[in-house]
Amino acid sequence: MKQPDFLSKPIAEMTAEEWESLCDGCGLCCQIRVEDEDTGEVALSNVACRFLCLSNNRCSDYDNRKVNVPDCVKVTPENIMSLDWLPHTCGYRLAAFGMDLPSWHHLVCGKPGKVHTHGPSMLGSLISEDEADWE
Repeated sequence: MKQPDFLSKPIAEMTAEEWESLCDGCGLCCQIRVEDEDTGEVALSNVACRFLCLSNNRCSDYDNRKVNVPDCVKVTPENIMSLDWLPHTCGYRLAAFGMDLPSWHHLVCGKPGKVHTHGPSMLGSLISEDEADWE
C-alpha cells in the first residue's frame, strides 16, 4: 500500500496538519503508567486519562489537554526522539525514524477504524481514571 507523500520529507518540514495526522488513535499514549516507588519500574495500567473518549480513543478536549492535564506530553517533532515510552507502532515514532506506516494505519489504508481491528488499539481495554480504584 502507498505511503503518504509527506513522509518523504524530514519531520521538521511537515505541516502541523501532516504531523497531527500521524496519530492512529490507538490510545496507548493516554494509558496511565504506574511507577513502583521502590524499584522505579514502570508498568502499564488498564486505566486511561479521564479525557480519553473510550468509545473512539480520541482526546475529548484535545485543544485544552495541557490545561486539563498539566503533565500530558504533547508529541512534537522536537521531542519525539526522547519519548521512548511511545509504542514502536506509533506513527509519530515511525515517521521520526524514517520508517513506513503499517498497512492498518488510516493514512495508508484509508480506514480510520482499522487500527482497532488490525493494530495495537486499546479500544475496549481501558477504563477511565474517574472509575479506577487506586487503592
